[in-house]
Amino acid sequence: MLSGALFTLPRTLRAEEAGDVRRNISSFALHDWRDHFERLGKGIIISDTVTKVLQHWTEHGEMRIYPTSVPLTDELTKRGYTEVIEKRENPSWAPTPSMRKRNPEWPAYVPGGDPSNPLGTRALYLSWQYYRIHGTQDTRKIGRRSSNGCIGLYNEHIEEVFARTPVGTQVKLI
Repeated sequence: MLSGALFTLPRTLRAEEAGDVRRNISSFALHDWRDHFERLGKGIIISDTVTKVLQHWTEHGEMRIYPTSVPLTDELTKRGYTEVIEKRENPSWAPTPSMRKRNPEWPAYVPGGDPSNPLGTRALYLSWQYYRIHGTQDTRKIGRRSSNGCIGLYNEHIEEVFARTPVGTQVKLI
């Protein structure tokens, strides 16, 4: 089980320890919500699509970070300001019209709770049509460009974010 949402970055390996592979975590940077929003309000979520990290602040200022999956391409990636307009436990899933065009073999509908449901156990619906912050059953996707547009988290993490996030929470994808 993943313990808490605060994760520890791996220590940097010396070149001889890693073979010829070099690990660079210097691109990982936390954001200050004040650089993006005027007030904390009901809370803030900032999802960085480059570093694949979601930062979540509660209305009381407690901040946690979570690793994410992000869209496969820049064309599928939305950036900017939005907000949480709805929350669903065990959401059902239906591919968008553009997904159906790209992947006609996909099912037209997958009920909530189904192990093949790509939205996982919880979903935060944003004001942008078809865009969600949700869990995933496929944990291999986290830390990668792997989605058709949404931000994915481990199910354990989305359940935590879901419980701490009221409708009306401000969101920015960068």
